[in-house]
Amino acid sequence: MFTCIFFSNMNNTLVTEFVLFGLSSDPKLQLPLFLLCLLVYLITLLGNLMITMLIGITPGLQTPMYFFLMNLSFVDVLYSSTITPNIMANIFSEMKTISITACAIQMFLFIDLASTEAMILAAMAYDRYVAICKPLNYTVIMNKGTCIALVCSVYIAGCVNSLIHTCAAFSLPFCKSNHIKHFYCDINPILRLSCKETYLNEALLFFVAGSIEVGSFFCIVISYIYILFTIFRIGSSTGTSKSLSTSISHFTCVALSYGPAFFMYLRPNSAYAVDQDWVVSVFYTVIVPLLNPIIYSLRNQDVKNALVQFNVNMIRCIQM
Repeated sequence: MFTCIFFSNMNNTLVTEFVLFGLSSDPKLQLPLFLLCLLVYLITLLGNLMITMLIGITPGLQTPMYFFLMNLSFVDVLYSSTITPNIMANIFSEMKTISITACAIQMFLFIDLASTEAMILAAMAYDRYVAICKPLNYTVIMNKGTCIALVCSVYIAGCVNSLIHTCAAFSLPFCKSNHIKHFYCDINPILRLSCKETYLNEALLFFVAGSIEVGSFFCIVISYIYILFTIFRIGSSTGTSKSLSTSISHFTCVALSYGPAFFMYLRPNSAYAVDQDWVVSVFYTVIVPLLNPIIYSLRNQDVKNALVQFNVNMIRCIQM
């Protein structure tokens, strides 16, 4: 990644740093926005770290489903930490500057974690498919080695995907302006600053990132088609209710993650609209990592029971 940044700097003597627009330049909104971002960030960290810790220390949660959930929470912690602290730091800054290297690192981490999260959601859908449609073979198919291999391949694919787009973007010469019309280093606003055509970058974004997003989404859709057919064949209403309960939380997170992602990135760069995309980006980068732990905590009885037991144990330790 640093090689492609160096190559960009060699071809570009006009731009040495970028200036972000930030969330708002209105002084009256600075403090409320900062406090809101801080509150959301702290709740996001607390919620996702709590789920990660509970799954790690609770014997009853040592299953493939919760292994993937733990990784999803871990990614959400990093994902939120890539964008939100920078937003808060820039709220009170008059010149919201960021170096080319720091901007490239932020873009790399953002694309990496976003694509990794999409693929983890697909792995979770496959896990639900095996658990509901092939319950007798579940422990054989979703063994420890398979789960670790799936997660490792997801992290590697996310890193490779991000490296391709980051290197392609920062190998361009930037001479139109150094003002990024966004509150973080996203790929579409940066491509608009290039004084060269960005058809190759857009094609890479559409085909490479699109194949990951669309491929993961189709994996989820196909899994849930099989899941629904299987659920409708279950005679017991209790079994149907339990199967639905374990899947609704996951599908809700899928809808929240994939909807904004498709809107933001699977379209031509010419269709980019600052005001419209700003709202979607806030939801996609700040709110979604907050909602994931809440959704899983509220709808998952095992997680709620583990949390209650953890609180009981903590109270006992304090009383001793």
